[in-house]
Formats: sequence, C-alpha cells, structure tokens
Amino acid sequence: MLRDYLEFGGVAVFAASGVLAARDRELDLLGIIVVATITAIGGGTLRDLLLDRHPIFWITDTRYLLVIVVAAMLTVACMRTWRSPGTAFLVADALGLAAFALSGAQLAEAAGLSPIIVVLMGTMTGVMGGVLRDVIVARVPLILQREIYATAAITGILAYLALQSVGVPAAVAFWCGMAVVVVLRLIAIRWGLHLPVFHRP
Repeated sequence: MLRDYLEFGGVAVFAASGVLAARDRELDLLGIIVVATITAIGGGTLRDLLLDRHPIFWITDTRYLLVIVVAAMLTVACMRTWRSPGTAFLVADALGLAAFALSGAQLAEAAGLSPIIVVLMGTMTGVMGGVLRDVIVARVPLILQREIYATAAITGILAYLALQSVGVPAAVAFWCGMAVVVVLRLIAIRWGLHLPVFHRP
C-alpha cells in the first residue's frame, strides 16, 4: 500500500515537472496537461507494453489520470506566484524517480526476466517519461546530458538486486534501493556532481 502511495506521489511530481518544462513554450492549458500526462505515465506505459501487461496500469486504475490533472492544475496555479520550484521539488523528483525505477524493476523481476533486463526495465520506467517530455518541448533529454539521473536509477536497482542475492528480504532490498537512488541524486544536486562530458576536438 505504501508503495502505491509512492507511485501516486511520483506521478504527481512528474506531472508537475512536465508543466514546468512546458511553461516557456506558450502552450494552452490542454497542451500543458498533455505534456504533464506523457511525462507522468510515459515510462510506465512503455514498461507495461514491453512486459505485455494488459490492461496498462492507468487504464486499470484511472486515479492516476486524476492525480495528473490535479497536479498539473496546482502547478499552473502555483507558477503565478512561485517562480522557482526550489529544493522541495528536487527532493520530490528524486523520490518519484526512485519509486518508479524500483517498482519497474520489481515487475520485470516478477516476470522472470534476467537481471540486466530488470535493470533496463526499471531505469526506463523511471526516466522515459522525462525523455518524452523533453522531446516534445524540444530540449535535449536530461539523461543524455551530464546529470546523474539515469545513473542513480541504475545504481539503486543494482543495489536492490545485489542485496537480494545475499539473502536480504525483497521488501528491505526495495527500500534500500530507493534510498540509494534518492541519496545519489541529491548528492549530485548538492555538490554539482556529473558524468564526464565529451567534446569534439
């Protein structure tokens, strides 16, 4: 149940990030909601399609769509008086990334897939919505830049699998993996850590 609440929270945060990404593109209200929706459910939708899970999660539980619309509207309202999302949003985004990445990994694991596919599926669940968001608003996707974002998700999922391999209960490994994602992401933000950037000679 707590994991479900985390996923709803992750959907809300990613919907808000979609609104923030679209704020300078002069979109109408419908366009903003479309970007927010794609950001929030894009990764999970692709995951369900690849895992052949039908019906897709937001079709089974339409509360996800309600959360997206409410989060998008609240974000639009807040943007009129709150220019910067600040640290609170970054922390919430890290939690959303962690929840989606680890839940995606668990679903892939339950399907009996190999560890490398579990890692890929979990990472994709966490970051693909953001990739679609950035493509729609004509930005270079965050995971293709130097940000430690997808790297944090990969590391957390690897920690989750490693802990289970040495006998740690799955529930404990899940929360430890989430903690790894959140801590890495926040450390990277706090101290400006990033991956090496390759430049043309």
